[in-house]
Amino acid sequence: MFFESFFVLFFLLRMNFTHTHIDTQVYIDVKILQRISLQPLQLKVMNGAILQQVFVVDYVVQPQMCGDCHRVEAKDFWKAVVQVRQKTLHKKTFYYLEQLILKYGMHQNTLRIKEIHDGLDFYYSSKQHAQKMVEFLQCTVPCRYKASQRLISQDIRSNTYNYKSTFSLEIVPICKDNVVCLSPKLAQSLGNMNQICVCIRVTSAIHLIDPNTVQVADIDGNTFWSHPFNSLCHPKQLEEFIVMECSIVRDLKRSAGAGMISKKHTLGEVWVQKTSEMNTDKQYFCRTHLGHLLNPGDLVLGFDLANCNLNDEHVNKMNPDRVPDVVLIKKSYDRTKRQRRRNWKLKELARDRENMDTDDERQYQDFLEDLEEDEAIRKNVNIYRDSAIPVESDTDDEGAPRISLAEMLEDLHISQDATGGEGESMMMT
Repeated sequence: MFFESFFVLFFLLRMNFTHTHIDTQVYIDVKILQRISLQPLQLKVMNGAILQQVFVVDYVVQPQMCGDCHRVEAKDFWKAVVQVRQKTLHKKTFYYLEQLILKYGMHQNTLRIKEIHDGLDFYYSSKQHAQKMVEFLQCTVPCRYKASQRLISQDIRSNTYNYKSTFSLEIVPICKDNVVCLSPKLAQSLGNMNQICVCIRVTSAIHLIDPNTVQVADIDGNTFWSHPFNSLCHPKQLEEFIVMECSIVRDLKRSAGAGMISKKHTLGEVWVQKTSEMNTDKQYFCRTHLGHLLNPGDLVLGFDLANCNLNDEHVNKMNPDRVPDVVLIKKSYDRTKRQRRRNWKLKELARDRENMDTDDERQYQDFLEDLEEDEAIRKNVNIYRDSAIPVESDTDDEGAPRISLAEMLEDLHISQDATGGEGESMMMT
């Protein structure tokens, strides 16, 4: 027993590599042939005799993937999926969510991202990564989710189970620039707001403004699901109006218990006329939160509620005198000119697209215009300078809002040397 232990110890101490040969076979199958040479091994035996022998061992190293890497390369393998859905006709919330995912690097652990008609699917190799994504989405947009799992296989002897988990996450069906009608109970709890409101942005909460009083309120996900409401009009129902007369409301009487007033908007009373009805003398009177932007002759987009078929339970119970004829949404600018002068760009998630809608490009342009007009949304998005477009002033001749150069980031590529010639010489050495 002592002899065997001594032999093994001596064997390891005297081992070395004498030759290595790489045999490249079909494509990625690489075999490495290595030879181990053992120095002469000497041992004393009976009567002073010495035995000496040299051992040469040849072996082949065959590289192979571990189980986890092999499943990742298969691309169709996944253990958890996060299905994000929003029952709405516009993708503004998804475009905003995409930029937040890119900014915070939440897409790095995904195996695959698939875009479908009403949402996105994120596939992961572990349930923990999917749960981390769900927690991020709950902090980013008002939503709710349900979790489920399906048994794939099991081993009774080792008491191990293999599941596939699914997280179904639903975002509130409200987008920016939607006109909504709140329930009377919810409107009262928000500071006696009018039931007809305009959604000015959707972040971690729904931000609403009352166009009759410029009173603002925030609604989180739990409040929305307790008192749900829907958009009254389709985005394609936006009509173009021309401002005939505009006056600022200076003294506004507020009722008891009224909520907070927006400091970024000004209440105005305007007379507008549809551009499609310029040959008539029909005009509409309304109050708007865009009093600080509008002047006679300006074009503005809005919804014509007077001639619209509103199918909403809360609107049907309202006094008709409380429903405005027109709700103005935003000032209108020349879109072609804005696109031509836009000297910035955004990054996009690498995803599989199926059944793409032809209206996606128009919706994406709407989102880019929202970034230019709303600084609160813009501060959460990484905006990159487009070197192909020359730098101009922050506003054009029409006064359309633009993003300043100070808010843009340089789009740095790994292949580029950001330090110049000195950095290149350092990398070479």
